[in-house]
Amino acid sequence: MQRAWLPYGVIRTVRNAGLIVAASVGVAFANPVTIAALGDSLTQGFGLVPEDGFVAQLEAWLTEQGAEVTLINAGVSGDTTAGGLSRIEWTLTPDVDAIIVALGGNDLLRGMDPAASRANLEGILQIATERDLNVLLVGMEAPSNYGADYKSAFDAMYPELARQYGVDFHPNFLGALTSRDDRAATLTEFMQGDRIHPNAAGVALIVRDIGPAVLELIDEGAN
Repeated sequence: MQRAWLPYGVIRTVRNAGLIVAASVGVAFANPVTIAALGDSLTQGFGLVPEDGFVAQLEAWLTEQGAEVTLINAGVSGDTTAGGLSRIEWTLTPDVDAIIVALGGNDLLRGMDPAASRANLEGILQIATERDLNVLLVGMEAPSNYGADYKSAFDAMYPELARQYGVDFHPNFLGALTSRDDRAATLTEFMQGDRIHPNAAGVALIVRDIGPAVLELIDEGAN
């Protein structure tokens, strides 16, 4: 299959050791907050040393903003939305307070029916919300070469599911890269040789783009 350019794709500082109460879902967040990042190779950090991967860089960025947070890397290279659904139950251990869901890129690579992807994501959100966990759903965007109907159905499922389940939403995992005007320079400066996975510098841009949404996810526990 020809590889396409795939768009995979605040916290207030806590000054005491008390509990942060999530009014929106009735959950008490202990300090620090533990967030599981459920995803595929983009989350797992494919091709990068651990400290350069998405989860490690995001945790470091959040800490710099004053968040007391621990991120769990629940990314599995090659995983689809179906794979995420199959392992969501054991990913949500008792210490997990919130979850980032960033899946769908491999569904695109395999040309999976968007209806099936949507059903899998819905299953994940059902389980997470039934456990009263705060959720950030990170969207993906299908490239135009998949056809207008496919792209429309795939792209729409993320915001629609976020509204349906009342969870936080970030539109595009790779938005910080795909929004840049010079595509050729972006591929050279911020992507690995496969043109699918970001390099360490690309991850840093993604973290700065998604990071505020994660801060908001945490901050919801204080309001």
